[in-house]
Amino acid sequence: MLDRKAWQVTAGSAVVGLLAAAGAVAAAGPWDGGQRRAERAWAAGQGGAGGAQHGAPAPGAAAPKPAPSAGPVLTALGDGEGSGRSTGDPAGSGDGTHTHTGAQAEADEAPMGLGKALGPLLADPALGTASGCVVDVATGKRLYAKNADRPMTPASTVKLATMTAALSAVGPGHRIPTTVVADGGDDGRITLVGGGDPSLDREALGTLADDTARALKKKGVHKVRLGYDVSLYSGPRVHPIGRNENIAPVVALTLNEGRLDKSTGGPALRSNDPAGDTAKAFARLLHARGITAATASAPAKAPKDAERLAVSYSAPISDLIERALTDSDNDIAEAMARQTALAKHLPASFAGGAKAVREQLAKIGMPLKGTVFNDGSGLNRKDKVTANLLTSLLTRDADPAHPRLRSVLTGLPIAGFRGTLLGRYAHEAPADGLIRAKTGTLTGVNTLAGTVVDANGRLLAFAFMANGTPNPTTAEAALDKVSTVLLP
Repeated sequence: MLDRKAWQVTAGSAVVGLLAAAGAVAAAGPWDGGQRRAERAWAAGQGGAGGAQHGAPAPGAAAPKPAPSAGPVLTALGDGEGSGRSTGDPAGSGDGTHTHTGAQAEADEAPMGLGKALGPLLADPALGTASGCVVDVATGKRLYAKNADRPMTPASTVKLATMTAALSAVGPGHRIPTTVVADGGDDGRITLVGGGDPSLDREALGTLADDTARALKKKGVHKVRLGYDVSLYSGPRVHPIGRNENIAPVVALTLNEGRLDKSTGGPALRSNDPAGDTAKAFARLLHARGITAATASAPAKAPKDAERLAVSYSAPISDLIERALTDSDNDIAEAMARQTALAKHLPASFAGGAKAVREQLAKIGMPLKGTVFNDGSGLNRKDKVTANLLTSLLTRDADPAHPRLRSVLTGLPIAGFRGTLLGRYAHEAPADGLIRAKTGTLTGVNTLAGTVVDANGRLLAFAFMANGTPNPTTAEAALDKVSTVLLP
């Protein structure tokens, strides 16, 4: 028998599956990408092991209740507050005037008492100044709004904007190259050319060294001068927040995200010169394969007539985006902003990436009034977005007409299961496996934006933003409590 935790994620997936079959969130797209396959394998492998704060059922204990069947539209919790857009009232309101950004809107009634449930929770002092928005994904109808059009600091929930823009501009199947070229007039000079792959690791670099050594030996070359080219990116390398364990200097050639330890995620000491260190690591790999390589002391652009010797490609960016959203990977996020800039023929820099993201989101009709983008990761406190934009992004990502955006949804962390929500909802146990959401955290900033299936079987997109929070732990707990109101 499935333990309760596995049942919850299975039940949630089953409801979403029914919606997909009905066309609410269905479409061709990377639903079976690496993240989704990993989730199924993880759940299937748990057997009788209990999840977080959910032990295996005791002998004779009742099994979990079956997944909720479709019932009425969310039951009104009060007598309604009218249908006008909220202008900052403490409780917020139902609002059927939202311009739909996904599928065709329908004229069903919004649950106008939802504000009476969400309003007091968003007024919790732990949330400082808060905003919120809830939308029915299938119809685009706004079900709740409080300060939904107020620009606020998003922290890492801005990654929803970055990733949606990248998928829309570049496409989910795009792979980022790292290339080795030989000077056409000098077989003794080769250049390692960075293409901006944020996922380049030792295994991939080793394979690239294998191919390079093989190509050189075919030419009878056993000794080279190794240069490295990072000219694809421009502008400042260091994020405006300064050197930080949460992000490496942003350059077009980086091994293991510039990490100086063996970690693969989270904060870590970072190299001050990721490109130079990558070139030195590549030289050592070549040496181990019988090629002596003297490494240049500074980067230089490869000759235009250079001959390609070998190339390594990243996984499709849909996979990179899933990883970035699940783990809130800042290095991948900045790389995706730059890939968007390159696709739009803009400088691959912090400023160019921010401009490209904004232009691409405007192109696909997102509500951008009051928004400010300064980076792709959300580490910049000057970033400003609205709860309306976040729910509009999620609605568009789920739209059957836009399957190339689907990995934004499949990459969202899952409450109690994986990513940045693994340890969340400890006191909101029924949420395990049922809430998928991107988190955002800076000092004094806590945000949460994602999806949930309600008692009616509808997929809802929500965004709750809190600025000026006095304590991150209590703020996260308060946001968790707010989002669980939407559960069956």
